[in-house]
Amino acid sequence: MITNGYLESDPIINAFSKIDRVEFVPDGLESQAEVDVALPIGYGQTISQPLTVAFMLELLDPRAGQTILDVGAGSGWTTAILAEITGNSGKVIAVERINELLEWGKKNVDKYGYVGKGIAKFYLADGSQGISQEAPFDRILVSASSPDIPQSLKDQLKIGGKMVLPVKSSIFYLEKKNELEFLQEEFPGFSFVPLINEKK
Repeated sequence: MITNGYLESDPIINAFSKIDRVEFVPDGLESQAEVDVALPIGYGQTISQPLTVAFMLELLDPRAGQTILDVGAGSGWTTAILAEITGNSGKVIAVERINELLEWGKKNVDKYGYVGKGIAKFYLADGSQGISQEAPFDRILVSASSPDIPQSLKDQLKIGGKMVLPVKSSIFYLEKKNELEFLQEEFPGFSFVPLINEKK
């Protein structure tokens, strides 16, 4: 990914190098952990393909000391990468709708000590609603597709903050200019599992 130019910023490159994807795939799929494909993690969910995660993280531009919301944490891979980047002075709020995945993801992330150190915190909740008690967020990453951009997430983003999320088959980048205005870019041609919300 680095040689192909997908990863450009040092903090993301370093985090990708340290956080091994094999720690976040189910038993029996370890041999496929380095393959650039999405892999099933149970309950109809997947761990995203590495190139997609790299693309989204470069757009997101996470930095040390930030408070970051990770929606659809799944097996915890992106949560761990973000926790490595934000470091001891920051915080990653991971949201997962399926309790079994949340517990597994929490254990995976704490293989690196991030839960025990208080850098990563997990919530069982509808990610489309965000986590208002932890808001506002410097960055919001969503790893499952929704039919539109949830207003709750836009409301919980800090002014100047950035959000990257799938909407249908596109990845959207948003930057909050003020309470009403967002810079928005669309990158089509992606595929994600749907975001699970209270209506389903």
